Order: sequence, then structure tokens, then C-alpha cells
Amino acid sequence: MGKISSEQALKKSVVFLLLFVAVFITVSGNVSAASRIKDLVAVEGVRENQLVGYGLVVGLNGTGDTLRNAPFTQQSITAMLERLGVNTRDATMKTDNTAAVMVTASLPPFARAGSRIDVTISAIGDAEDLRGGTLIVTPLLGADGEVYAVAQGALQIAGFSAGGDAANITTGVPTAGRIPNGAIIEREINYSMADLDVLHLALREPDFTTAQRIAETINRELGVNVADPVDPATVQLQKPRGYPKNMISLVTEIEQFYVEPDQKARVVIDEKSGIIVIGQEVRVSEVAIAQGNLTIRVTETPQVSQPAPFAQGGETQVVPRTEVEVDTGEGKKLALLKPGVNLQDLVDGLNALGIGPRDMISILQALKVSGALHADIEVM
Repeated sequence: MGKISSEQALKKSVVFLLLFVAVFITVSGNVSAASRIKDLVAVEGVRENQLVGYGLVVGLNGTGDTLRNAPFTQQSITAMLERLGVNTRDATMKTDNTAAVMVTASLPPFARAGSRIDVTISAIGDAEDLRGGTLIVTPLLGADGEVYAVAQGALQIAGFSAGGDAANITTGVPTAGRIPNGAIIEREINYSMADLDVLHLALREPDFTTAQRIAETINRELGVNVADPVDPATVQLQKPRGYPKNMISLVTEIEQFYVEPDQKARVVIDEKSGIIVIGQEVRVSEVAIAQGNLTIRVTETPQVSQPAPFAQGGETQVVPRTEVEVDTGEGKKLALLKPGVNLQDLVDGLNALGIGPRDMISILQALKVSGALHADIEVM
């Protein structure tokens, strides 16, 4: 065999590199278009539960509730002291070192008794600052009225407030804070997932096509029909016969399967900030868009008129000069969109008008009313 020339070797290297890049782009494009089932669904029963409680924060340096304006704080102090054996029923209180607060927390799924969770503290009276305060024992209730956790501890406040008689400065929110690991779980929510034979997967974004694709992917990867779409938001999963492990192992296995989710054509508009998000599937029928702005500019440039030198009886006067300009915006305010244009064509057509986000919002809404925009518009 003859020796390979440097030119041929270079050509082969370039061809190999191009093939590698093409395969890499194809594989990465397919992976980026798909998402794990774990990120598309929520498993039935695996959810948080909200807890709420009412308590008192003590130890404030004169920045607590004014008892005259917050009578519930005084009632709470009286009830707390009576439980501790101190009778203050008919006494006059003037303390401002206590604040009534609401305590909120999220009970994680499968949380066990004795573990700790974070709590958030928010003042409900006229307290000015909760810095330096300590939350005393506060039961946290669930939606069923049962106590699931008990919170207590020193508050961590990120904001602060300072000032004098003429001015003050406030950074953040000094009347709200957190207590990391501030609550101890006292009651568990009984839910055994391992013993189930049938489980439901709830789609975070309900869609018929996505639900069907998830079921097909699970059945194809496992080699047996165990998944069935019940509705756009639910896929029923049944443990295969003879499966050697429990339902938790089955869910762990299917969570790693990749599915390409489908989505509706949607345009999201935030009128407060002028943000517009246009989905990839948005399509527009053939339509012409004209956007004309009438601009009238009035400029006042008064001039001073003085009499000629050595003139008799002349007076200096201010002579008004007004200049009015009218711009109708004609000449480049018409854009033609061909039928079936994609996202890029739509954006290019609207940008050709030279308009800002505010005018673009009005145009998109007008396109929807005319029937030319085939997408749902959601205004935030």
C-alpha cells in the first residue's frame, strides 16, 4: 500500500470532524428538545402541605405592637400569662415589646416526627421592627385543624429601619423574617407508596399529546403496557405483573425516561413591564399591519425686539415665535406577513414597523381579534 499524502490525510480529518459535529448537533438537539418525565409530572401523593399558626414575638426593643391599636395582642398576652399562672385580667398594659405574628410553613412529603422545618414569621399588627425578637411556642395547624408542628426560636430579619424626627430609612421588610429549622414536626401524614399497585402521574402542564407521549414512552421502554393516559392531566401507571420491586423502584426507573412535551401556541403579555413572550408554535395568516403615529411638536422660541439706536419713543418688547411640526409617520409603517409565518417571521415583521413593546402588545391583540393570529393570548 502507498503512503497517504498529507493532503489526503487533511481531507479525511476534515470529513471526520464534520461528521462528528453533525452527529453531535443532531444528538444534542434531540436531547435538548426532550425533558425527563421527572420534570413533566408530579407523582400522586408526593406533595407538600401548608401549615399556619398564630403566635407572639417577644423581646422587641420598643418596636412591637401598640396595644391600643392592636387589641388582639393584649388579649393574647393575657391568655398566655394566665396559662403560665400569672393573672393580668384587669391590669393595664403598656408594653410595646411584643408583637402578634402569623407563622407559616410547608410540611414536606413523607416528613417524619422529630425532624425540623423552616418557618416564616409575619407581623399582623402595627409593629415597626421584629429584629431581636423571639417567637414563643406556636402550634402549626393543617387544613384539617390538627397540629402537625410546633415552632419556636429567635427570628432572623433581613430588613432594617432607622431614622429620626425628620427622616428615616427602611431597607427590606423589617416586619417579616424566618427561623431556619424553627419548627419540630409532631404528627406524620400516613401515606404508603411502596404498597400501591396503581399510581397516577399528574402533568404539570396538562396536554393530550404530552400525556399520550408519556404513556407510549413508558410502555416502550419497559416493554409492557403499564401506562395509560386517563385525561390531559393524568397518566395511570400500573405495576407490571411479576415486577420484582415495589412501586417506588418503578417510579424511580421511569422518571429518567425522556419525552418531548407538546405545547399550545401561546403569546404571554405583561402589560405592566411591557414584556412579550411568543411561543414557537405561533402562526399568523396573511395580513397587512399599518401602524401610524401622529406626532405634533410645538416649540416656543420668543424673541426680543428692540428699537433702533437713538429712536424716539421706542420700547423693547418680547415677540412670540411658535413653531408647529406635524409628523404622520408615513412611508415605513406598513408590514405584510405571508400566510403560515413562523415565530421569526412574525418578530421580523413587527420589528420592521419600528415600534416598541407597548405598541406591539396592541398589534398582537388586534391580530387576535381579526382572526389572523392562531394562538392564545394571556395577559398577566
